[in-house]
Amino acid sequence: MSPISAPPRIFDSARRTARLARSTRRFGEADFLHMRAADNAVASLEVILRDFTGVVDLSAHPDPFAALLKDSIAADRVGPVRVIGDAASRAAPGSGPLAVADQSADLAVSLMSLHWANDLPGALSQIRRALKPDGLFLGTLLGAGTLKELRGVLTEAELESRDGAQARVSPFADGFDGAALLQRAGFALPVTDVDRVTVRYPDLFALIRDLRAMGETNVLAGVTRPLTRTIAARAAQLYAERHGEADGRIPATFEIVHLAGWAPHESQQKPLKRGSAKMRLADALGVREQTGEESV
Repeated sequence: MSPISAPPRIFDSARRTARLARSTRRFGEADFLHMRAADNAVASLEVILRDFTGVVDLSAHPDPFAALLKDSIAADRVGPVRVIGDAASRAAPGSGPLAVADQSADLAVSLMSLHWANDLPGALSQIRRALKPDGLFLGTLLGAGTLKELRGVLTEAELESRDGAQARVSPFADGFDGAALLQRAGFALPVTDVDRVTVRYPDLFALIRDLRAMGETNVLAGVTRPLTRTIAARAAQLYAERHGEADGRIPATFEIVHLAGWAPHESQQKPLKRGSAKMRLADALGVREQTGEESV
């Protein structure tokens, strides 16, 4: 029997830690995506009428969730919150980095971190094991449509100056795979939603400043050739030419994938047979897909 191969090392965890440490100085200037993700998580808790007494927060930046929860009607039913940090994004099978005992938490939250996981299914599996039966997981990660404009112009600008282009933007997961990922990790009743946000910037360099403040710049593993000033300037020019709007600003797309799933328990409803549904989920819940636009 051949041994099980380890997941590919896509991201450099040490580089990720350094980026996060540097981002803390300016995070408050660019926390709008994290606040949006936290707002969705807190809104979910407000409509789930039960207590969560053992809570772990696995977010790289936990402050938005803590701030919004404090002023929420769910605050009396949630807590205290134990902040674990970004360990889930570095999870790998058998590594046990979460510092959370199996079946010890009623609620686990991981906002805007899991897109950096080398082994996303493994990270989700570890979170599920940390939950008590019928415990809840709420998570968000950046999806495949994120920074599609930036990805294209950086590649084109680098190809013009060099014999090849390196990946500069992370390979984000497809948001439509969210429920399947949760099921693969052993969650019951998985729910996923995709929130697409367009943020408008004066230029490419303003976008990059925000990415640095969020701790969301390139941490791909391996040797990275630095971008020269010439390539960066050409990318900025291409961005304006390809995507610039009438007022001179440029759009940047962010795709936030919201995930929710429960640790299995015998009391939970069982799914209906495939094809037996009589109503769309969105109609049953009275919701519609979120979209948003912001300018900075």
